Amino acid sequence: MSTRRVEELLVAQAASDGDGVRLMRVFGGQNLARFDPFLMMDEFGSAEASDYIGGFPSHPHRGFETVTYMLDGHMQHKDHMGNVGELKNGDVQWMTAGSGIIHSEMPQQKEGHMRGFQLWVNLAAADKMQAPSYADIAAADIPVYERSGVTIKAIAGTVEGSHGRLQGRVSREKTEPIYLDIAVDQAPYAESFSVPDGWTVLVYVYEGQADVAGTTVSTSRMARLSAEGTVTIQADAPARILLIAGKPLGEPIVHYGPFVMNSREEIEQALADYRSGTFTAAG
Repeated sequence: MSTRRVEELLVAQAASDGDGVRLMRVFGGQNLARFDPFLMMDEFGSAEASDYIGGFPSHPHRGFETVTYMLDGHMQHKDHMGNVGELKNGDVQWMTAGSGIIHSEMPQQKEGHMRGFQLWVNLAAADKMQAPSYADIAAADIPVYERSGVTIKAIAGTVEGSHGRLQGRVSREKTEPIYLDIAVDQAPYAESFSVPDGWTVLVYVYEGQADVAGTTVSTSRMARLSAEGTVTIQADAPARILLIAGKPLGEPIVHYGPFVMNSREEIEQALADYRSGTFTAAG
């Protein structure tokens, strides 16, 4: 069987969002079709409270899902539906913005380390105006698989690895996202993953370095792989690696800030709904 190759190597870029939160933007912005069904990923992390204390005050979303994975720290989610969620070490929040959600994500700590990721996953055109919803997933409820010196947290999806099948906590019918956090504590580690041909595959190294499809990928770099073949990952020293994959929707992507739709007219409608105060009642 053939092996995928690295088509693009991206370097996470320093950025700021919310109320001055410092973060690293792994990907996002222009030419999003090459990441389909994914739209953006940020890594946030600092031991300096001034880098995160402002948090993300109330802001809107429409047309996609956000996946927040907390490695360290304590963040609170509140939304217009009256939901309140707490994210602590190892927890995940999977939020479907759908037709419209207004929420805040605010730190519940004034000191200490805060670290994690937020991934945006697109919704199919037929699902963009569904009712918003979210699920808080405790770290203890996320499946963990042990290899020799390696721990894999399976946040989403199902994938066959060369050391056995991995079944994640979350599943989605259309985009079928796979989201694994691979912690290599004792090297060497080598595994191949059977991801269906045609799917988008992204591998992000956030500690150490790894060999991804024959290419060395160091810290704060993401490899976007070719469309066919198995996915190979090796590490000869301790490392932390995210494997993200999904089935492309193949639909037009039109985005404007926190809104991701299929046409400019739908974006204009989202803006009009938000400005008129009918945003969360739309659809």
